[in-house]
Amino acid sequence: MRPLGRALASAPLMAVLLLGATALADGITREEALAAAFPGAAIRAEQLFLTPEQRQAAAARAGVDLPSALVARYIATRDGRVIGRAYVDTHVVRTKKETLLISLDADGRVKRVDVTAFLEPGEYKAPDAWLRQYNDRRLDDELGLTRAIRPIAGATLTARATNAAVRRALAIDAVLAGTGSGK
Repeated sequence: MRPLGRALASAPLMAVLLLGATALADGITREEALAAAFPGAAIRAEQLFLTPEQRQAAAARAGVDLPSALVARYIATRDGRVIGRAYVDTHVVRTKKETLLISLDADGRVKRVDVTAFLEPGEYKAPDAWLRQYNDRRLDDELGLTRAIRPIAGATLTARATNAAVRRALAIDAVLAGTGSGK
């Protein structure tokens, strides 16, 4: 009876692990998202550490907190020319994590936003159609919920977290590019 007791005791843990694997499987992989955003491009991954000044400038520009100085991004090139960049943003939505890949064109406008991991219940995940509202947007005062971006009924925390992530990526990109216009 002891082995059965252990098996029953570990059943909740197995359920959590299986649910987590399902939630991860629902998202597109980074490789798929990068290929969709930058077809035929060479992609190079890099990790950067923002200086305290860059971090402060990006947070001020984004209007949201930057929880870390570490930035994970991808540079997309074609024929030796940069055609875009993509930023990984992992954050907590309610109590669990979500990871977005925010792809930008060479001018710093959003090309697309992809969910690569979502550990909250599936009904709180932002639909692709909602995420497309960010396409071709740049960082400005209109890039916010109830402004240029419609809220999501029943998933307010997801909408807030996504909007903050997009604003962070655009601000970091502008600071790293050294632009003053929010590009």
